[in-house]
Parts: sequence; C-alpha cells; structure tokens
Amino acid sequence: MTKPNDMKLDGIAAFLAIADAGSISEAARRLGLAKSVVSERLADLERGLDARLVQRTTRRLALTEDGHRFLPRARTILHEVAESRAELAERRQTLVGPLRLSAPVGFGLLHLGPALYRFLADHPGIELTLDLDDRFVDAAADGFDAVVRHGPIADSRLVARRLATTRRLLVGAPAYFAAHGTPARVEELREHRGILYFNREADWRFAGEDGWTVVRPKARLRVNNGIVMRDAALAGLGLALLPTFFVQAELRSGALAPVRLGVEAEGAELHIAYPRARGASAKLAALTESLRRSFGDGASWEA
Repeated sequence: MTKPNDMKLDGIAAFLAIADAGSISEAARRLGLAKSVVSERLADLERGLDARLVQRTTRRLALTEDGHRFLPRARTILHEVAESRAELAERRQTLVGPLRLSAPVGFGLLHLGPALYRFLADHPGIELTLDLDDRFVDAAADGFDAVVRHGPIADSRLVARRLATTRRLLVGAPAYFAAHGTPARVEELREHRGILYFNREADWRFAGEDGWTVVRPKARLRVNNGIVMRDAALAGLGLALLPTFFVQAELRSGALAPVRLGVEAEGAELHIAYPRARGASAKLAALTESLRRSFGDGASWEA
C-alpha cells in the first residue's frame, strides 16, 4: 500500500508535465528544471506507486496502462491541492494559485489578452495559464478551470456566465465590391462568395420583420480562425460575417465596408464557462467580474 509521503506533489507534477509534453526534455523546459531532475522525480513517483507509468524507448515516450489509469487521478490531486491552497488564501482576503483558461485565438489576441493583463495586475498572486485554441476544447476533460467562448454553450456539464453581447456584420473589401457588385437584398447573397467559419454552421442568418432568413453562400474559403477570415475579406476573396470585435479598426479606416441589407445579422454572446462538477472558485468569480468590466457589454469594440 502506498504511503502518503511516497507520492510527492513534485513527482505528480513532473508526471503530468511529461504526459502533456510527450517527452521528458519538453516537460523539463516547461517546468524550468533540468532534465535529470524531472527524470528523478518521475522515478521517485513510480517507486512510491510500485508501478511503471511511462514507457521509455529510444525513439518515443508513451504512457503505460497504469500511467493512463493514474493520469486523471493525478490531475485531480494537483487540482484539489491548488484549490485548497487558494481557499486558505481567500480566507486571508487574497487570491492566489493557478488558474487555467482556454479561449479562441483571434479574440484572445485582440481583446482577452489586454483584459487579462489588468486582472493579473490586480491579483499578483494568481498564476494564469492561457491556452489559445480555435477548436472547441472539452473543459471538463482537458483540465481547464474555464473556457471563453463566443456563441451558445450546449454542453450540459458546463455552467456558462455571460460576459458581453456581440454583433456580427457582413463585410467585404472595396476591391471585392468593384469586381462582384454590392448586394442590396438578402436574396442576392446566394450569388456571392463567402468566407466561412467551419467550427459551426456556415449559414448566414438575418432577422427581419417576418422572422429569420437563412442564406447558404458559396464557400470560397472555410477556416476556423476569425483573424484569417478578416484578412481573407481584406484581400477581396469574398464576404465574411464577422463579430464587430474583429473588424472595428478596418471599418473605421474603410479597408472593409458593411453590406447594408436592411436586416440585422444574427448576433451572439460571449461566455465564460466552467465545469459544473467543480463549481466556481473565488478566483473564477473575480475573473468573470473583471472581464465584464473590461468588455463593458461590448462597448469597447462597438464604439
């Protein structure tokens, strides 16, 4: 039977870093430690558990069956220890410890990053890890404390909190309009080329007096990144339906122009969501309120 002192936290942290990085060298780089130190910590953990967790070969590194079984437990152990430390700090009216957040690349670069810098300045004890990824990460399974998403949250395992309301605009470059004409009615959009986001339905939806009108444009480009969509529109490749937080500067300069159809494109809400099973920590509640203040319900990019 494994004694508590046989499983040191630094050994568990080394094992998790190796599992995530895929190699001891990369794990050592991420941890800021020597490769020999990380190897020894892993060996100590394996001796304490009396189990081989990682299979080492000359060409690659892989988790053993025991390693795969221990991996979720290891994540839980470190998470609970971090939360316990944070709860004790909260009683002293301070917020400390790790906070792992995932967000889309484009929004993270343009707006989330600056908002997080202010949050971290207000709470210097928080150690934030920000993972920018345009895929829909599984917050519960991938070990994130929270995810920031633009659009509806359909996962019942998550609790979503609204950060801001956003508008979408159908935009194009002057060069595109010169070559293909400027549509004046929704029906005309079916003859135009679209730059589409492929991680959700590619339909364009507009709200009119008689309800929603759905347009399925011809796809010129499908991509899962809003900045690439914006740049493709700037290059004159087609029309793009984009949140205003991607295009406010280009609209001001005239590099992009909105397509005026007399109807409003479907908007969306910006959410922060966290796993229901974990609940909302004081750190996460503080982050949510800080982001709401920074975004001002969309006023920062609607101005």
